[in-house]
Amino acid sequence: MTARPDERGAATVFAVSCLALLLLLGAALGVVTALVAAHRAAQGAADLAALAGAETLGRGRDPCAAAAATAASNGGALAACALAACAVDGRDVVVEVRVEGPHWLGQSADPVARARAGPAVR
Repeated sequence: MTARPDERGAATVFAVSCLALLLLLGAALGVVTALVAAHRAAQGAADLAALAGAETLGRGRDPCAAAAATAASNGGALAACALAACAVDGRDVVVEVRVEGPHWLGQSADPVARARAGPAVR
């Protein structure tokens, strides 16, 4: 079977299209992987910040300052001002930490995680 003159190069166009699709899919999977990793980092920073805030609250000091320092040392930042981001609920400390994530195709949101810590119930 011989190719007609008007079909020459059709396989090249198909191959280039498949490669472009695979490249786009690989880039999208890379961004999703980076978002998951950034969210895990935000959750870890939030957990540690809540624990530091609860421990500081038990000593009678400002829990939000300790939570902000711990979040910053773990690559995050409290999401809002100290009163809104670190609410003392009874003896529990609730924090919300934001970590800078990947920005692809104009995405401007960063991963945010919340955590709560307090004294053990006996």
